[in-house]
Amino acid sequence: MVLDEPKETDTVFDVKGFEFIADNDFLEKAKPIVVDHKGMGFSISSNIDLTGGSCACGSGCGTD
Repeated sequence: MVLDEPKETDTVFDVKGFEFIADNDFLEKAKPIVVDHKGMGFSISSNIDLTGGSCACGSGCGTD
């Protein structure tokens, strides 16, 4: 997840006042995508295996 401005090739979702932007090509590959608030951060799950990645905090993304 990154902070970004929407582009022509993006889909924008507004969920309870939070705006999520996803590139249309990536969205097709990854859907369904689930973003869940976990108190002090977010958990992301999708059709793409994210367990090999890393986050700014140094832990694996989407692994909790």
